[in-house]
Amino acid sequence: MKSTAYRLDRFISKYTEHSLSDVRLLVAQKRILVDGVAADSIRQRITKFTHVVLDEVCLNHNKPVYLMLNKPKGTVSATKDNKHTTVLDLIDHPQKAGLHIVGRLDFNTTGLVLLTNDGAWSRQVSLPATKLAKTYLVTLAQPLSDEYVSVFAQGIYFAYENITTQPAGLEILDTYTARLSLVEGKYHQVKRMFGFFDNEVLTLNRTHVGTIALGDLALGASRELTADEVKTLAGCSIQ
Repeated sequence: MKSTAYRLDRFISKYTEHSLSDVRLLVAQKRILVDGVAADSIRQRITKFTHVVLDEVCLNHNKPVYLMLNKPKGTVSATKDNKHTTVLDLIDHPQKAGLHIVGRLDFNTTGLVLLTNDGAWSRQVSLPATKLAKTYLVTLAQPLSDEYVSVFAQGIYFAYENITTQPAGLEILDTYTARLSLVEGKYHQVKRMFGFFDNEVLTLNRTHVGTIALGDLALGASRELTADEVKTLAGCSIQ
């Protein structure tokens, strides 16, 4: 299905030999099940993830998939790469070929990566207006000071793009380690922000996207998001 949604009668006529006019009778005869329930209208909305069965034959096998992965260092945030291991190479899921990445991480950055086959969900999660915070643990080459906290909270000017970063939350954990929370994702943003102080980022690990935590998920491992996690990230219910 290339379209985002069909009416039930148009879906049936497109993917079977039944005509549009046939579908009303099929509905009346309870021969069509939509998500396990007998269809009650030819106008029912069918998306690529709606489970449609006609005469015990499934016409739509797609299911929405929402995964989190603990990305290792040296893994590419891509679905294909001729030289390096990709995040998709680490996924063991029957529908992994249809997955795409929601929020990439740099080659040497580790931590939480989201993958899905639900384009509408990923667009909702990625909208700048949502201001969804991403949280990182950062290890620096040089000692940190309270000045970092105030400068990050004010925003840092990037001359190349002629922009100022949005306020970011920085919590100093010890001399060389901090927890950073961002609501945007400019090119190499974290490294460039600490570069304002000529301080090199040695390690960068994303631990949270919104309220969703990496937790104790092993490096290189993945798991499906819970229904609550999916709803929380998108700010809406699952279709």
